[in-house]
Amino acid sequence: MTTAPPTTDLSADEARRIVLRAQGFLGTPDRRAGVRGVLRHLGAVQLDTISVLARSHELIPYARLGAVGRKKVERAYWTDTHAFEYWSHAACILPIEEWPHFAFRRRAYRSRPHWNHQLPDGTYDQVIKQLRTEGPLTATELGGAKKTSEWWDWSGTKVAVERALMYGEVVCVERRGWKRVYDLAERAVPADLLHDELDDAECLRRLVRLAGQSLGVGTRADIADYHRLKGDQVDAVIADSGLVPVTVEGWGKPAWADPTALETPPRGRHRTTLLSPFDSLIWERARTERIFGFTHRLEAYVPKPKRVYGYFAMPVLAGGRLVGRVDPAREGGTLVARQVTLDGPKAVPAVAQALVEAASWVDCTDIRVERVDAPDLREPLAKEVIRALSAALR
Repeated sequence: MTTAPPTTDLSADEARRIVLRAQGFLGTPDRRAGVRGVLRHLGAVQLDTISVLARSHELIPYARLGAVGRKKVERAYWTDTHAFEYWSHAACILPIEEWPHFAFRRRAYRSRPHWNHQLPDGTYDQVIKQLRTEGPLTATELGGAKKTSEWWDWSGTKVAVERALMYGEVVCVERRGWKRVYDLAERAVPADLLHDELDDAECLRRLVRLAGQSLGVGTRADIADYHRLKGDQVDAVIADSGLVPVTVEGWGKPAWADPTALETPPRGRHRTTLLSPFDSLIWERARTERIFGFTHRLEAYVPKPKRVYGYFAMPVLAGGRLVGRVDPAREGGTLVARQVTLDGPKAVPAVAQALVEAASWVDCTDIRVERVDAPDLREPLAKEVIRALSAALR
């Protein structure tokens, strides 16, 4: 029987700083490890179809490393069998080393009795045969992704290849024009990782430990949410995961931390940056409110008249705090701040800095500030943006 270590008491500020360091926002960024280092450090980078400044999986390394080239980001993810796409927190890019850890999920899909889409007889085997002789291929190249123009009306080929992806017989090895590119797992996954030998308990134990390391410190719900595990799955393995119990001031719930994160106080330089709403620092709303006192909601799917902060409002991180939001757009070479929310006048320089760096990254040479929630701060923000732009061009 494992004996639980003594509980450590953390202040809310200590926990916040541990979280920031664990997520790569506090201290000197590891530019030598680059995008691949970010992926390994986080354990999962969420994908999403929305692209405003850039797609979310590009914004994640940008937020931590600065203006890394966008093509370089894609190459880092998808070359040399470094990563694969699978269902984790959502559809995520995952380090290839995590392939064995998702055996429990692949087994669950294989034993699933009911599916939303019917699979025509023989289609599954035909898809596997075609990939073996012609792959890697997109669903279109396999014979078509849809039966009609309706987004949900998948063709038999698409149903089959997605089923094979869930089972682990097929792997998504890259995104090409946002289409998944499929190949056989036996070709795409290194031989030493291509197995389902880990039982469910071991898979869960490893994923719980990795989630705790990526979070720094988290509640049961936080840890479960990282790879979308169930609470009872976390409960079954957390005592043997290597994480240690802690109490955090103001959280009101038991929490666990990565013991390595507790060894040294988190110190170093804070990043100032725009964050994707799908960034793992903030993707869980209740955790974001608990740690930062910041309520955030993605409003892309909210009817326009009901939006409060904008279509793709990106929180602004500065000094280890969330100090505002920017709803961005691009018009040619101009980055447009369509709507800006500021946490008071002190946030103006940080938001201006974040806008200027983001504009440079996406090759915009000008910035236009439109609406600011506090009208008296619009002119100071516009002036600060001009000043920061001029300084960046020197």
